[in-house]
Amino acid sequence: KHEPEIEIQNIVASVDLHAKIDLETAAEKLENTMYEPEQFPGLIYRMMEPKVVILMFASGKLVCTGAKTEREVYEAVYKLKRILEENQLITYITPM
Repeated sequence: KHEPEIEIQNIVASVDLHAKIDLETAAEKLENTMYEPEQFPGLIYRMMEPKVVILMFASGKLVCTGAKTEREVYEAVYKLKRILEENQLITYITPM
């Protein structure tokens, strides 16, 4: 019996931080970013460790791609959240 060999290469995750992100300032303050709002509304952030790419939107929504494991996704998102908070680039939306 021949079994297929399956290897996870890339996990894509969507995230909602329930916050507003200041993309303009984030592009200035953070390294390894690309932000050209006239071409694409999201900021592209290349994280080195874990090695993922995160698309950030002003709405607080993220798309994390390139992770090899679920654990890397969580690690990347929490690391980014901390970076955004430390640089005062995130404003949480308090529910009514």
